[in-house]
Amino acid sequence: MTSSDASEDPRDSAPQFVLPLVVRMERADPPARTDALETAARAVLVLLSDERATAEDGAWAQAVRDWQDARIRKVVRRARGAEWRKAAGLPGITVSGAAAEVRVFPPVPLDGWPKELVKLQVSGTDLDDPEPPAAPDPARPVLWLNPELGMSAGKAMAQAGHGAQLAWWALDGAARTAWREDGFALSVRTAAPQRWAELATSGLPVVRDAGFTEIAPGSCTVVADHPLLRNCHTRL
Repeated sequence: MTSSDASEDPRDSAPQFVLPLVVRMERADPPARTDALETAARAVLVLLSDERATAEDGAWAQAVRDWQDARIRKVVRRARGAEWRKAAGLPGITVSGAAAEVRVFPPVPLDGWPKELVKLQVSGTDLDDPEPPAAPDPARPVLWLNPELGMSAGKAMAQAGHGAQLAWWALDGAARTAWREDGFALSVRTAAPQRWAELATSGLPVVRDAGFTEIAPGSCTVVADHPLLRNCHTRL
């Protein structure tokens, strides 16, 4: 994610890394869209809080630092059957939702994906909700999606992950601990158009897309409505 003027961002000169996420999509039993989005967002938070990423000498710490020093890219791919089992054998963390499973991996160079992941498909990650999701709990974080943007499930999963990361960065240590102890409870919902206009100017963390895939550069995709951040504003 980036500011609206991508050409002037100094992070372009740094080595580029990407955070891989893989969603399990068995042919006969794919997850619901909202479940997958929420699970992906939680997976990002689980990795960011893992001691392998946070400890100075953690196994993933340098990769996470390198990733965060450049553009914060996330790519969601899909797998099933043997593909999923191979992906699950790589270092990473599998996070489960109501039915969704998402595995998050430590960041890798943009052109250096592990062979078990590089062959997985990005396109075709299309999911539906069998029925409209319930209203979110206002006492817990909600990642609001822009109702004016049509995004594939994979793209929306990555954007939800960005929103969760922005919220995480903006919280202090005590708030992070409390969220982690609550299992990183959150909701992902598409905002009503009028509500979106209010959210986008509310001072809450806003994700602006770099425009690498699907949508125009600078598009506002997600607002992270964490109860403790309603007087703050952060951009990635």
